[in-house]
Amino acid sequence: MTILVTGSTGVIGTQVLDHLKDSGAQIRALTRNPERANLPAGVTPVKGDLNEIGTLREAMKAIDTLFLLAPNAADELTQALQAMSIAREAGVKGIVYLSVFQGDAYTDVPHFTSKHTVERMIEHCDLPATILRPAYFMQNDIRLKDALMQHGVYGMPIGAKGISMVDTRDIGDAAARELLRRERSDASLPREAYELVGPDALTADSITAIWRDALQREIRYGGDDLDALEARMKSAGPEWLAYDMRLMMQRYQQDGAVASAEELRRLSTLLGRPPRSYRDFAADAAREWKHQ
Repeated sequence: MTILVTGSTGVIGTQVLDHLKDSGAQIRALTRNPERANLPAGVTPVKGDLNEIGTLREAMKAIDTLFLLAPNAADELTQALQAMSIAREAGVKGIVYLSVFQGDAYTDVPHFTSKHTVERMIEHCDLPATILRPAYFMQNDIRLKDALMQHGVYGMPIGAKGISMVDTRDIGDAAARELLRRERSDASLPREAYELVGPDALTADSITAIWRDALQREIRYGGDDLDALEARMKSAGPEWLAYDMRLMMQRYQQDGAVASAEELRRLSTLLGRPPRSYRDFAADAAREWKHQ
């Protein structure tokens, strides 16, 4: 029973490892720097990179199940497709692939279309995979701490249509459950897909009200200015990524990304409980910030 986790030291990978660590399965974590990786006890670091075919082939030897998270990089699609092909060549019994919510609809958003293309490969090649499609991460809003605490501004331009944001802890939980289900099966299981979403359609108005309650102060919405978002992101990262994020927010403003009742029901069944709410996330964050 051996599971390989890619993206193991990132936001989602660490959640997946945390939910797997006491499962009894042998867990390996792919990392570029095994000597510096801060992994849970019992997790074996494996040196490798999705850009390096040789290390990927070596890492896929003698594993049964793969968690594939391709980074939001300029060559994300190439990395993911190559990893899928190497897993297939290695005879990996089960795959859990992290895609994105509404990847089939947001065709003008590069990282959405990349992930949907990988889903097409999974279907066309009939790979034994579970596709997990998370919505926008609640924990992304941790980056807004200073604006919220110091200026009373919620600065992410999400618009008024609604987004069913998901807690990253629910992503890790769902991924671990599907990895273990596939790992513990005697044979490869059929394809499956889940939307990983939260219970609320969050809008500029509703999310500022939540932060107003959590922080006990007046909070205003920073507005729908996409030029400002792109400029802010360009100051902290590559230009292509800033534009990708602009396109995503533009679609959120135009169309929203709201989960259906059936999608929420299926996720609740997988988790064995309802998904976490943004209100609970904000309350937890506010308590932590006030004690820092």
